[in-house]
Amino acid sequence: MANVLSTSRYKNVKLDLTTATATTLYTCPALMTSVIESLLISNDTSSADTITVTLTNEGSVFSLFKVKAVAANTTIELFSKDLILVSGDIIHVTAATANRLHAVSSIIEIPRSTSA
Repeated sequence: MANVLSTSRYKNVKLDLTTATATTLYTCPALMTSVIESLLISNDTSSADTITVTLTNEGSVFSLFKVKAVAANTTIELFSKDLILVSGDIIHVTAATANRLHAVSSIIEIPRSTSA
C-alpha cells in the first residue's frame, strides 16, 4: 500500500463572493476523497453580513451553516473538525450581500485505491 501522504495533494481554494447567489467553492474530484481542514470567512467591510454553506451529494443539498453571522471587519473559522468529502460532493457558499465576504479553504485530496 502506497504512503497516503506521498500521494496526497494539498490545496488552498479562495473565493471573493461578488454575488449574493450560491457559488461553488469546491468539488471533490473523481476517484478522490477530500478532507476540508479549514474554512475561513472574512468580512472586509464595516457592515455585518451572513454566510450560508451547503454540501451537495448526489443531488441532495445538506445545510452545514445556515445564515451564519460574520461581524464587520472580522474573520471566522467555520470548521472545528475536518469535513470528509467523496467524489462529486460539492461545497457551495452564499453571501447575504455581494462584495463583503471572502472564503478561503485548506483541503487535502487523497487518491482512492482502485484495488480491493
